[in-house]
Amino acid sequence: MFEHVKGVVSAESGYTGGEAGTADYGTVSGGNTGHAESVRVVYDPAQVSYDQLLDVFFAVAHDPTQLNRQGPDHGTQYRSAIWYTTPAQQQAAQQFIARLGKSGTLKQRIVTTVKPLGGFYPAEDYHQDYYFKHPDAAYIVYNDVPKVKALQRSFPKLWRDQPVRLVAATATH
Repeated sequence: MFEHVKGVVSAESGYTGGEAGTADYGTVSGGNTGHAESVRVVYDPAQVSYDQLLDVFFAVAHDPTQLNRQGPDHGTQYRSAIWYTTPAQQQAAQQFIARLGKSGTLKQRIVTTVKPLGGFYPAEDYHQDYYFKHPDAAYIVYNDVPKVKALQRSFPKLWRDQPVRLVAATATH
């Protein structure tokens, strides 16, 4: 979904929160590694702000009130988390969560954690650009397509028709 946001340079699937030696799908999917399936979003702050990315994350990327679950997927590896790289990101994420919690928009408590990024481990190649590689897969049709449509509808000023794709992004760097 972040690939359709103007100003996003790349969105790479991966694992965060555990050790390098356990950062593979087969191991992470067991739910005992400490990892969360995650996305590393690289962006141009001249085009999109961190707060705008937080807005997209909380509004359409997932349900921040689901503990250890995102859609049909469940386990600690699907927990809602933000991994910051600077104190400013930490503060912005915590303030955003506090404002959202007080707004009354959500009927349940926000369970999203905010933690320092210890390491990001890219997922296997077959996980990258999965949405584009498997557009007719049931998982994509029922879980991801509605999120992409919600992004376009809810954030028209941030929407871009031509998504940035990881393969294209890494080929130019």
